[in-house]
Amino acid sequence: MIAHVSVGVRNLEASRAFYAKVFEPLGLTELVVRENTVGFGKQFPEFWLNRRPNLPRVDADTGAHICLGARTADAVRAFHSAGLAMGGTVEWPPGLRPQYHPKYFAAFLLDLDGNKIEAVCFVGDA
Repeated sequence: MIAHVSVGVRNLEASRAFYAKVFEPLGLTELVVRENTVGFGKQFPEFWLNRRPNLPRVDADTGAHICLGARTADAVRAFHSAGLAMGGTVEWPPGLRPQYHPKYFAAFLLDLDGNKIEAVCFVGDA
């Protein structure tokens, strides 16, 4: 359905470091590095960061919301912890979200530019 997504970031190096740590528990690694872009993925770049130095920080209620799949609740927790350690902001702490599905376990961060990034898995008992 979707082959890849691209996110504009003001500071490519800071965002590159942020996403490298955040994606580690999800099994995504840095696959392509160019002067103004970095691509992360498992086998091919699925998530791109693009340098946009004049981009204003995204307001809390605007911008895209990108949700990535995780294999386990522990991976969701690790995603969230890594994001906070790298300067991200809590939007939702890790937990079940039964309003979406009885087994929906997710965490939601704002990255360094205010982009909304979520990790989710479906569990029986988190």
